[in-house]
Amino acid sequence: MTTDSTDDSSTSSGNPSPRRAARRWLSGPAALAYAVAIVSAVAAAVATPLGDHLMTSFFDEPTCPGEACDGKNPQNQGCGEDARTFKPAVHNPAGLQIRYSEDCKAVWAKIEHGSPGDEVTVKVIGGTLRGAEVEYDHDKFTNMVTVADGDFQVVACVIPKPGGGSAFERYCIQATEASAWR
Repeated sequence: MTTDSTDDSSTSSGNPSPRRAARRWLSGPAALAYAVAIVSAVAAAVATPLGDHLMTSFFDEPTCPGEACDGKNPQNQGCGEDARTFKPAVHNPAGLQIRYSEDCKAVWAKIEHGSPGDEVTVKVIGGTLRGAEVEYDHDKFTNMVTVADGDFQVVACVIPKPGGGSAFERYCIQATEASAWR
């Protein structure tokens, strides 16, 4: 009578099974080093501006329209999908624009040709002011400001960082709901 044995604990070959070798490798100092490396990589990724953006967008649940949009990121809320833009084509040294989402009932400002340290602001007359600073690259947008149904006035400005890389001075634009939005 012959019997086949499939028991992993067999030591007839003298070599440990691959499962045992993996368990031994993932124990003790190697496991600790591996865990520290993973935690460090995740922490480094989250600490970057891109990681901050990703974490914010991950935890920022869409709750718009209207007042629920106030202070939120327009990209995370889907407000950029229907947004129209007011952007003067001439004498606009920073590529400043105001974006308006009728569905979200909110506006925000964006700078396209800034430098790190430049600030972009948006203010609804009689309402809230929001600002953001260019961190890297050349563009940045503010969080949203709620606008009332009907007539509104909004002012967006770009303020260059003193001694920074921008060659323009403070620049502002104004728009209303009746402006030439594209």
